[in-house]
Amino acid sequence: MSLVDVHFSDFFNVDPDVITAYNAFNISLIRDLPLFIDPFLLFNSEDEDYQAMHEGIIQYLQFLRDESAEAHLQPSVIPNWYYFPEVKQTWLGFSKFGNDGRGLGKKFAEALRDNLGALFDDIRQERITKGTHLEKLTLFDSGVGRDMVSDFTTNLIKQHLCKYTQNFARQYLQSNQCKQVSVEKARFNYRTKSWERQVFELPWYRNDFVILCPVDLLTRADNWINRSDLIQNFEVIAQSLPDKQLVAQMN
Repeated sequence: MSLVDVHFSDFFNVDPDVITAYNAFNISLIRDLPLFIDPFLLFNSEDEDYQAMHEGIIQYLQFLRDESAEAHLQPSVIPNWYYFPEVKQTWLGFSKFGNDGRGLGKKFAEALRDNLGALFDDIRQERITKGTHLEKLTLFDSGVGRDMVSDFTTNLIKQHLCKYTQNFARQYLQSNQCKQVSVEKARFNYRTKSWERQVFELPWYRNDFVILCPVDLLTRADNWINRSDLIQNFEVIAQSLPDKQLVAQMN
């Protein structure tokens, strides 16, 4: 047992074994951990829910591809459709202190928009035996690394992660440990072509909600793991590829 509160289980008084049995990672709530949501783990999974999440990502990218091809695309919609802020409530990624990261802003948005058409001209007629998959899209920028890929993926599966955390909270947490929160950009409405908020009942900590993530969607950066008091059961997480190798594999 830790001498100070570090993990989700410490702050919410939950047995770590309960979190493990739920297939969630027991995150640190004092600083981000070098863990990343990996789209390959969605694409390669035999789990139907994970496959549906991956297909949902592709559906959104198809929407962006189609809208980008239209001459009337207004610059004002680009921040709403193409900007992906870090979902800091997962407490994953690189940060020196706390859980504030940079997210994906203008440079990422412009690169994504410019390359969607070239990469997905015939998205449903591709001669790829395993189907269309998100990983092709990371070709747009040599500066892409695991943190950016993770932020991008997390944004597009945020609704699933919130539902996953809400189910855990309703089963294992007290009502005073949770709060009804309106989560920004939780789902995309293809009729109105806009992101919508959605209300979830989520764990509440330091005036913000917390999102848990399934262990089998995560990879890790070993060279950042040097604080044993921050890590629990880290060996169950697959090691992530170095950034150059990750991009090469995606290529």
